[in-house]
Amino acid sequence: MKVVVIGTGPAGITAAQTVRSLDPDGSVVALCAEPYPPYSPPAMADHFLTGRTTTLYWKGPDVVARLGIDERRDVVVTGVDTEGRAVVLDGGEHVGYDRLIVASGSRLYAPIPGAELPGVYDFKSLRRATELIGHVRSGEATSALIVGAGLIGIELSLLLSELGVATTVVEREGWAMPRLLDEVTAEVVEQAVAAKGVTLRKGTEAAAFEGAGSVSGVRLRSGDLLTADLYIAATGVKPHTELLAGSTITAGWGIHVDDGLRTSVSGVYAAGDVAEVADWLTGERYVHAIFPNAVAQGRIAGTNALGGETLYEGAEAMNSLKHLGVPVIAMGTTQDPDQVLRSLDGSGLRSVYLRDGRIIGAQLAGDTHAAGLYHSLMLRRRNVEGFGEHLVDPSFTLATVVWEATRPGLSSRRTIHSSASGGPSRI
Repeated sequence: MKVVVIGTGPAGITAAQTVRSLDPDGSVVALCAEPYPPYSPPAMADHFLTGRTTTLYWKGPDVVARLGIDERRDVVVTGVDTEGRAVVLDGGEHVGYDRLIVASGSRLYAPIPGAELPGVYDFKSLRRATELIGHVRSGEATSALIVGAGLIGIELSLLLSELGVATTVVEREGWAMPRLLDEVTAEVVEQAVAAKGVTLRKGTEAAAFEGAGSVSGVRLRSGDLLTADLYIAATGVKPHTELLAGSTITAGWGIHVDDGLRTSVSGVYAAGDVAEVADWLTGERYVHAIFPNAVAQGRIAGTNALGGETLYEGAEAMNSLKHLGVPVIAMGTTQDPDQVLRSLDGSGLRSVYLRDGRIIGAQLAGDTHAAGLYHSLMLRRRNVEGFGEHLVDPSFTLATVVWEATRPGLSSRRTIHSSASGGPSRI
């Protein structure tokens, strides 16, 4: 059987590896738009800061050769002919398939006029990131302006600051990382960012990137013009679905898949940042563009492409930032809690969001040792109201959970009386 995989990101290379392990004698073709071995996007900041490649090329730079995968780098997929069962490349070549796995990932989403101007960078691909950091290494750039204070924008601002670049970030919302953190946790992040020398301008909306021929400034909604040596858009990402134009594969924001990661077309699967999958908590279709979800989906798509019947239990929202000096982990959702518990001390900030006595989300900044425990309790939908405010105490551990579970009358212990005050966004 011939399986073609579009993309060699975390989902794509995992799917290809899975197919190869299940069908050693079959043909696996992997199509990559970049000239690099399969790499881990979350490891790019560490790579540019330290020069390490072990985490960047997380499966080894020779992974495709070891596995016997026919990898084609620096090719652009322009279409999918589902009737002819072939992938169309930009040169007009048709690559036939018996099974197709679309793991094309995501790209910058910048709904700002002028974002397409030459000189506007992003930190979404290794190709563009390498070019960006090259300007810094060469001494051409000593200042940078980033539009967007989401996870990528904040991470990049810290990287550039560490490299000696005077960095300003503009964010239209009133706090940093608004899609990931609530205002209380964001304040801890903002203090850490400021301590690293980054200037964060909250409540400041960029109206357009301006320039004649290439970018030369960012015009704010207020009318002010900001200038720098480097300009970066970090306003969000969008699934790479444009290659499906004209095909019969159903897509919305991302590609629609069922719980086996099958698309609307027989023999075609999707995984990773391009796939709209059910959220494990709400059941709603959503694109959860994070590394663990991509890897898990890649395994299932690869298995099912060869006739397996493995079901995907649903994606979850969980993300972290480790380059602050203050580690931050956020999981689940902050939407519609009926109780919110918080604890702030010398070790850090802990926030837990509850609905009907169960954890629906948690955010930790500083001491993150309890993140795994909160995650487990959330996934198991364990009723935790009996723990009261001790739930956010630094001493709350797995041993506490086990010990409390053995005590009689646990359900009759006092309930939580903290008021609900969650953040407005879903992670």
